[in-house]
Amino acid sequence: MEPKTDTHPKPAAKPRLMSLDALRGFDMFWILGGEALFAALLVWTGWQGWRIADAQMHHSQWHGFTFYDLIFPLFIFLSGVALGLSPKRLDSLPWPERLPLYRHAIKRLMLLLLFGVLYNHGWGTGMPMAADEVRYASVLGRIAFAWFFAALLVWHTDLKTQILVAIGILLGYAAMQLWLPVPGGVAGDFSISGSINAYVDGKFLPGISYQGRATDPEGILSTLPAIVNALAGVFTGRFIVKSHPKWGGVKGEWAKVGILLLAGLLSLGLGWLMNPYIPVNKDLWTSSFVMVTLGWSLILLAIFYALVDVLKLHRLAFGFVVIGCNAIIIYLASSLVKWDYLASSLFGGAIQALPIEMQPLASACAMLLVQWLLLYWMYKRGIFIKV
Repeated sequence: MEPKTDTHPKPAAKPRLMSLDALRGFDMFWILGGEALFAALLVWTGWQGWRIADAQMHHSQWHGFTFYDLIFPLFIFLSGVALGLSPKRLDSLPWPERLPLYRHAIKRLMLLLLFGVLYNHGWGTGMPMAADEVRYASVLGRIAFAWFFAALLVWHTDLKTQILVAIGILLGYAAMQLWLPVPGGVAGDFSISGSINAYVDGKFLPGISYQGRATDPEGILSTLPAIVNALAGVFTGRFIVKSHPKWGGVKGEWAKVGILLLAGLLSLGLGWLMNPYIPVNKDLWTSSFVMVTLGWSLILLAIFYALVDVLKLHRLAFGFVVIGCNAIIIYLASSLVKWDYLASSLFGGAIQALPIEMQPLASACAMLLVQWLLLYWMYKRGIFIKV
């Protein structure tokens, strides 16, 4: 058992990793318009290698995995890392000292759920007045639930319990999908309409589902394993912030990088070993999908940690840091603001003057630039909107 936090702890500055903001910004970069770059490069150059890269900028149709499938779970993982950098035990504190943190957690949960609904509809079509015509499941909602339950565990349990809960969720979820039959169906069905996820969403998910599908990709049951992505981030944050001596003659920070890389490779391998029995599937958020995404999340964090926090290549990461410092707001704005219209208004003439095969690339870069300049303006003025 870990010792509980002193009831009167001394205030300490929360550790912050620049690599965390940089990787969060890298993650968001693709959603803001970076995914269009490879298709545009293909049009400009005709090199077929860009077609392979562009294929990674689209979600898997069902089973399988692409880079674009990683963006969402990576963000959840990074929210857990931030939580793990300064884990607090609240259960020994007097109620008046706990209450502000509880209020913040509930407020964050409610705001992200609201923003998720807002993101689903945007300003263009308007939000329907009928409550049963609203899509309540959302990306932001899943981020909210995963962080909320991970925070409750961090605040009220020790590390051993958190690890056991994470393992229990993965094994229990896998067992449900493999062996628990649903009315009118069979156990072990991983199809879009026959899975246990489809049954639970159909019975208990309010409102409408994504594109009217039987299984909502942000549905009820598949939110459970997403908590493991957040908890794994917590474990990683705790590991990074802990001081390590030299191991085997290797400087402690580089040893951390090596261990993160090794853990990532092991998680990747385990996930793909599970794939023949539990398919890697983003919409179902299968346990194998959790392991694969954790593997890549650990590998990417190791790379960014090495470059940014160990080698101190801050200038190299600055462009992504600017995005990562206001990630939630710019994600929400990606649904509510017509960035392509703004980019066309500012740079349309210059884009039209280019050869036609260069125009898609110029348009994609212009849209990214407009968003980045706004974020840079906020960054320089210290405007960091946190939820």
